[in-house]
Order: sequence, then structure tokens, then C-alpha cells
Amino acid sequence: MLWLILLFLLCGFFVLLLWIADVQAFRALSAAMVLASLLGFVAISSVLLSLEYRREKAFLTFLDSPDEYHEELLIKSAGVSRAQLVRLLGTVLREKQGANDRLKVQMEEYEEYVESWAHEIKVPLSLLTLLLDNRREELPEKVRFKLDYIQTCMQEYIAQMLYYARIKGARKDYLFEQIDIGFCVEEVLEDYRPLLEEKGFLIITADLEGFVYTDRRGLRFLIEQVVSNAIKYSDKKQYGGQACDRYGYKKDEALLLSCSFSKKEQGSVLSIRDNGIGVKSCDLPYIFEKGFTGDSGENRKRATGMGLYLAKEVAQELGLSLEAFSEWGEGFEMQIRFPVVDEKEQEWKKETGR
Repeated sequence: MLWLILLFLLCGFFVLLLWIADVQAFRALSAAMVLASLLGFVAISSVLLSLEYRREKAFLTFLDSPDEYHEELLIKSAGVSRAQLVRLLGTVLREKQGANDRLKVQMEEYEEYVESWAHEIKVPLSLLTLLLDNRREELPEKVRFKLDYIQTCMQEYIAQMLYYARIKGARKDYLFEQIDIGFCVEEVLEDYRPLLEEKGFLIITADLEGFVYTDRRGLRFLIEQVVSNAIKYSDKKQYGGQACDRYGYKKDEALLLSCSFSKKEQGSVLSIRDNGIGVKSCDLPYIFEKGFTGDSGENRKRATGMGLYLAKEVAQELGLSLEAFSEWGEGFEMQIRFPVVDEKEQEWKKETGR
């Protein structure tokens, strides 16, 4: 625009000189001068825009593949005057690309090591499970409870580590399929059965009939984190009395863990709630943040703040959403929301692995 304005000013100046010199020539040539200048400007602009487009295309190609071949192509497009800068840019980009490639290899090796370690650690964990199953009656009650607690914690921490590695890694191995929600919940509850019975939980699994389309291992991980938190932050002696009144239970009755499933037009919802300590209103908006523990009781001070963070990340990977509800001293509820998935989308997810 600036060059166009300058061109018209020059044309006006020369037309003025022509008018001063010869009025007859002015009438004959002024329009031709303006038109010729305008056409010349359009032609030159077209050539310059074409060259600029070629330079931009060569530059973007060079950014995508900063090798020496594309570097020379960019120098030809940009001009010899910019050759030194282009070569400097190519050297820096190749160094950065090499560093990224090495880091990618290291991350893949780390992910493979973590997965390998997790599978190896399952051997002593299986031996511990076998010991508890076969010698449970021979062990003192306190020892049995401690071993159950150790076993559950090891399983939980191994699962957290595996999913953390998967979330941060480049490879995704989710398998989407139709899952019986009731069977999946029962599997998790069975794993945590010794700790639930030790704390005296009353488990209610009404209305758990239905199927959802998601990854089985990922869904189990989400349910495990919620059930584990319910066990950690529920204490009948301190909180059971005032919390049970909300659900219609007497003070001397067991702690409550309720699981329900419902289908709606917007999707399905799996709700898991307990009547434990709950979460303070000031902490509730931050419970999904990495490393956040809050000040809701002594147990949370010893927490890592990774469980619900990983649950949120896994839910996003699976296309699910988590929503938490709680009142301090009156329990905690987590809702896992499943979107509506039609048959065509199911087939697409199976083919693409997404």
C-alpha cells in the first residue's frame, strides 16, 4: 500500500509538470501515464508476491526437514545475501532435532523399562497374594490386615506408575470395547475386599446393569483410584456418625460405599460415593491437580496427590470426564461420565485404536 501511494504521488507530480509544460499533451497523455503506472505496479507486485510465496514455501519445508538439501533450496529462494543466516539457522535446527531424537529414544527406553519393571514386580506380588490366600487363617488378624494393605498399596502404586508412563509416552495401547459396568465394578471391589471388610464398609451396588464403550484397563484404573481414596479417607470412629445420618444410617452402623449406574440422553454416568471425611470446599476445585493434597485431615498430609491427577489424565485420554462432589465431614462422590458412542464411531475407534 505504501509503494502504491508513493507511485500515485509521483504520477500526480509528473502529470502536474506535463500540464505546466503543455496543456494539449496533458489532455492526451495524463490518463495513459496513470494507467501505465498502475499496470506496471500490478505486474511487479505479482512477480514479487510469487517470489515471496516460493520463499515462504521453501522456508516452511526447510523448517519441517532442516537438512542440507532443503537448506540450499532456501538459499536459492532467499538470495545469496541471506545465505549465512540460513546456514546458521540450519545448523541450530539440526542440533535441536538431534537432541529431540535422542530424548525421544531415551523416553521410549524409559517407558519400556518401567513397563518391564512393573511386569517383573508382579512375581513377588503374586507370591504375596498366594500366601494370603492359602495361609490367611494361620496369620494373626493384625498381620493379615497389614499384608493386605501392603499388597493393595503395591498394586495401586504399580498401576499409577504404569499409567503415568503411558500418559507421558508417545505410544497408546488402549483397546475400546463393550464392557459390562457391573462386572468391572465387582472386579475392583473384589480386589479391595479385605480392606473394605477390615474397615467395616457396607457396600451397595444397586443399578449396575449396562454396558459402556471404553478401555477396560483404563476404566478399572479410574474405579480403583476412587475406591482406594474412599478406604483411605473414611473413618467410622471419627466421621461415621455425622455422615451416616445423611444416608439414613444409624451412628453405630458401618461405613457406606455406594456404586450406581444410570443412562441419560447425554451419556451414561457411574457414580461412586462414600460417607467418609470428604473434602473441604476450598480444596475441591484443586483435587485433580498434580501433587495437590490439601489439608483435609491427617491422612491427606501423607498422600502423594497423584491418584486423582492420573485418573483425570486417563479419563481425558479415554474421552471420559470426572466430576467430584463433596461436603466436609459428609462424604465424597465421584461421577465418571461416558459419552454416547454410535456404532460407526465404535468401528472407527477399533480401526484407528483411538
